[in-house]
Amino acid sequence: MSQVNQVSTAQSGVRHFRLPDVGEGLVDAEILQWHVKPGDEVAVNQVICEVETAKAAVELPCPWAGTVRELLVPEGRTVDVGTPIISVATGEDDGDTEVREKPLVGYGEKAAATQRRPRRRPGRAPAAGAPSPAAEPAPAPAAVPAEPEAPAAPAPPAPSNGTANGAGGTATPAGPVLAKPPVRKLAKDLGVDLRTVTPTGPGGIVTREDVRRDAAAPASAPLEQREATPAAPAADQPAAGQAAPVPAGAGEARPAPGVREERIPVRGVRKHTAAAMVRSAFTAPHVTEFLQVDVTKTVKAVEKLKARPEFAGVKVSPLLLVARALLSAVRRYPGINAAWDEDAQEIVVKHYVNLGIAAATERGLVVPNVKDAHAMALPDLARALQSLTETARAGAATPADMSGGTITITNVGVFGVDAGTPILNPGEAAILAFGQIRDLPWVHKGELAVRKVTTLSLSFDHRLVDGELGSRVLRHVGAVLEDPKTTALVWG
Repeated sequence: MSQVNQVSTAQSGVRHFRLPDVGEGLVDAEILQWHVKPGDEVAVNQVICEVETAKAAVELPCPWAGTVRELLVPEGRTVDVGTPIISVATGEDDGDTEVREKPLVGYGEKAAATQRRPRRRPGRAPAAGAPSPAAEPAPAPAAVPAEPEAPAAPAPPAPSNGTANGAGGTATPAGPVLAKPPVRKLAKDLGVDLRTVTPTGPGGIVTREDVRRDAAAPASAPLEQREATPAAPAADQPAAGQAAPVPAGAGEARPAPGVREERIPVRGVRKHTAAAMVRSAFTAPHVTEFLQVDVTKTVKAVEKLKARPEFAGVKVSPLLLVARALLSAVRRYPGINAAWDEDAQEIVVKHYVNLGIAAATERGLVVPNVKDAHAMALPDLARALQSLTETARAGAATPADMSGGTITITNVGVFGVDAGTPILNPGEAAILAFGQIRDLPWVHKGELAVRKVTTLSLSFDHRLVDGELGSRVLRHVGAVLEDPKTTALVWG
């Protein structure tokens, strides 16, 4: 059976919409939330559901206009690409047909993509026409991190029955609910129907506060005081001497009385990450080297950059200069930006850099990358990093954002950690870990002084990167961060 993007079968005026392939070789997805129900009228390109693949949360539009007849797959179930997920009465009766539609907006179709047969696995959704099983119970979630956005304006608790809030209140919207994927996930975890929530965000968007307010029960302390800080992507660093961000749910989630174990289904990003890490760890022989660096001048350079007009409105952090330092090392030592081709028994040296930034998000670890980072001026790189991390925070990174990386940075310092031994992204030769910046005693110009110090950790694939090359790359990054102005990192 050949794999297609969207396949419909018309029988007696009813078409079945099959789970599409977003064009990145993904083979299955989980139905996160349905936005329609049987009997609803749908228009062409109206969003009917949200699915989570191994790389991203994606909203699926309906390719036809008609009436929803049946939801063939319940929320929370994982199904293979090509499985019918919804039937729509379109009024057309032209026999069994297969219609190949364009790929979803934002996802390019791979040229000469390899055809594959959808895998059958136990516990998957039945084919169209079979009775839909009850939705799987969602695992007890850990507390979801707070979204890094401005808090919503104070508003009275929204009623859960969807009626107007008295005189001047806001009625439940009749159209599609506007909410970001992380907000939808929070609503699902808390058992809140987004259609009953009164939105307070700009343009009628439902915010986290709206969802929490709807789900809040009487408690001794306001919910806002119990919220944890957000899971921070790699773009942020705690200031020296400050505590690292507390992971969401730390010290807050409590098991039910008598519960000693909890089983959480492995799917979505966690499933993809687990497979990638195992493949990398047991394929590439890892070597990790460490280097402590005095980054006092880098910290000062960051403050100077913030005052420059070309960086107005752009977040500038030490990570920006770490990224530029690594790009400088790649330019000098291109062998570090390479891949091992096992089938051809060749080393593929890449003369472009798609710079990956490992980010901790609500959906797990994701590594989106800045395309052609080597060709960017420093202000452009700063904007690209900011956009990348904001997209990751919102849970909106696409499979295209996370494909094609050539070398990666992971900022473990944001969690208050000095160093680590990061595992390579499959297909890459190196990954640089950036530790926290701390005030430490350091010999400076022959005297003991308190300086800003960090630890850099470079893991590399020893099949194609020798110890000498790895050491030179790490030392080059350290030298640039020790004196960015002299190396023309900032002003060049």
